[in-house]
Amino acid sequence: MRTAALGAVLALVLVPLAGATWAFPASAAGRPSVTLSKSEAGAGGSVTVTGSGWRPGVLLMMLVCGQSVPSRGVIGGTNSCANADGRAVTTDAKGGFSKNLPVAEPPKPCPCVVHVAAVTGEKAEADAIFMVAGHSVAPLPKEEGGGRLSALTDTRLDGSSGLLTWFGSPPSRTLVLTVGNVGTAPVKNPVFEVGTSHGVFAPQWEEQQWRGSVAPGRKALIRLPVELSAGAHGDYTVSLKYGGKVLAEQPWGVGRPWGVTVFWILLCVVVPAAVFRVGMAVVDRVRPRGPAGRTGRHRGLRLTELTLRLPRTGPTPRTPADASASPAPALPWFTPDNDPGTAANGQLSAPQENGPTTQTRKGPT
Repeated sequence: MRTAALGAVLALVLVPLAGATWAFPASAAGRPSVTLSKSEAGAGGSVTVTGSGWRPGVLLMMLVCGQSVPSRGVIGGTNSCANADGRAVTTDAKGGFSKNLPVAEPPKPCPCVVHVAAVTGEKAEADAIFMVAGHSVAPLPKEEGGGRLSALTDTRLDGSSGLLTWFGSPPSRTLVLTVGNVGTAPVKNPVFEVGTSHGVFAPQWEEQQWRGSVAPGRKALIRLPVELSAGAHGDYTVSLKYGGKVLAEQPWGVGRPWGVTVFWILLCVVVPAAVFRVGMAVVDRVRPRGPAGRTGRHRGLRLTELTLRLPRTGPTPRTPADASASPAPALPWFTPDNDPGTAANGQLSAPQENGPTTQTRKGPT
């Protein structure tokens, strides 16, 4: 009885654990994965790509890539993929998706994969083996024996834009990441390829050598300069590749050089104004002179003439000639007709008793 009861208790405990064990791989499948409706198709056909374990609402890009296997990734980056025939898809609320992908021949020979990578947010990617019927097949390039570098931390771009960048100077940053040697031999003076891409265009790669050595099992901080062309602006992506494999990608948003716009606006205002001034000077120079020898209404006026033409503010002194020429002012209560001083009214003053013209009348004494 005791043994039977113990067995029943163990059964009650182990059954839920067994169910949890079977459910564990499904919950642990948070790692992104993709499956294909068929493993082979010819160019012009299509294949249904189904994904799970992705972040919800993330934008993904699906491509058919050559010279690739899931264990080594896409060798050569997106230059090995049929970029023109890729498709974009957004994951649902559960992190899954399902979409048809047209089959096209990649620029590199098979073995091929269907490569799915996140375009926005945190970096994530997954590959599924696929065979393009009728496409050429070639062995993969050999891995360099010994040391192999792998990115251990996310990349970042150090630096900032200055005043010259605001006026169109080439933007520059420093790509920083930590790599580790997962091989069995040291890596000395590795040569990286740094690529910059704008929008959906393929990156332009440039080789840069890092001076140093990374021992097996060790890590190192890598700092590589990155520079864009003059006047560049918009959304860029900086990629780092080593040994034909892309190690990391970092988005870079470059602001518009507004100083160049301000310069052109000022140039469009200043140049027409200068041309107008020069034209007016030429017209004034070639204008025909008037009969008095003056070039214009306001030209040729001398200081003395301007002084004579200015109105006087104070009382003007009167000369004797002006006094004799101007009539005497009349009093307000007299009119010119009844003014006692005029000849029409007779004598100008009262007769004087002792005057020379006075006649003395003698009366009878």
